[in-house]
Amino acid sequence: MNPSNKKSPIEKLVSPIQSFIQLEKSGGIVLGISVVIALILANSGWSDIYHHFLEYTLGFQWNGTTYFEFNLHHWINDGLMAVFFFVVGLELKREIIAGELSNPRNALLPIGAALGGMVVPAAIYLLFNSSGGTHSGWGIPMATDIAFALGVLHLLGKKYHYH
Repeated sequence: MNPSNKKSPIEKLVSPIQSFIQLEKSGGIVLGISVVIALILANSGWSDIYHHFLEYTLGFQWNGTTYFEFNLHHWINDGLMAVFFFVVGLELKREIIAGELSNPRNALLPIGAALGGMVVPAAIYLLFNSSGGTHSGWGIPMATDIAFALGVLHLLGKKYHYH
């Protein structure tokens, strides 16, 4: 901070962003807003623009050679989801080694819920898509439910104890 306790213009801009990022609920809020915006755009008159935007290609060039050149849809699905599941894996490892899941008795319910969270969405998908070209998409609801579940739990915060 400045010696005169006045915030500079950049501090006025950055301070609220830093405060939001430090909130425990910020991830859930961003996820929820992103889902609502994506649903609105994908089902509106702007859907063509939205889908063309997701087809925009990004990559890196070094000495005239392009690396990691993928469209935004691919970067979101593969890149960001890989980071998300890496972080979830680290959280699980910490809980299994030194947290509440280190006791097998405490881990039984979360393990059952995780298995149910994988099998039930896939089974519901297969129930409605038992054949045809969409039959192979059963992994999509299986992979995305954890992100939404964690987002909802973070939004609930301290009001709901999920230990």
